[in-house]
Amino acid sequence: MAKVSKNARVDRGKNVGESKNMVKIIKTVKSDKSGAYVFKEKIVHKDLAMDALKNL
Repeated sequence: MAKVSKNARVDRGKNVGESKNMVKIIKTVKSDKSGAYVFKEKIVHKDLAMDALKNL
């Protein structure tokens, strides 16, 4: 009998539809203290991306 991989036992197909509707927004902001650039990241639903970008 063949050995079963640990990855084969995990049901990876559960949230397939949900993750395709999410987007990651990365915005570059200049820090007031040091003058260096800081990256602000947020994961939101793709329908709410423009609103989240304005508020980030």
